[in-house]
Amino acid sequence: QVQLVESGGGLVQAGGSLRLSCAASGSIFRINTMGWYRQAPGKQRELVAAFTSDGSTNYADSVKGRFTISRDNAKNTVYLQMNSLKPEDTAVYYCNAAARTIGLAKDMDYWGKGTLVTVSS
Repeated sequence: QVQLVESGGGLVQAGGSLRLSCAASGSIFRINTMGWYRQAPGKQRELVAAFTSDGSTNYADSVKGRFTISRDNAKNTVYLQMNSLKPEDTAVYYCNAAARTIGLAKDMDYWGKGTLVTVSS
């Protein structure tokens, strides 16, 4: 099993910044992909930013130029630096990873419990 624990959410005014962290732990053999999704009230969960299996990054068009994903491989941790926040960024942000645990022959999909980001106007 892999556990993903997010931190760093909170309330911020429009134009402000927040930094989210997600630490993966457990019997990890390899993390294939890792990133952030979000779900606003009444909307479907959507990709925000993620590292792909080849190490490149994907961003939602709505956050390009404002959000930056980074990682510390030694700590199995990814970060999401969110700048120039807008009220429409308000959502629960979830960490996601496709990882292989020791003893398993395939990757499994894991989710954190989420952290709430609220951007006031």
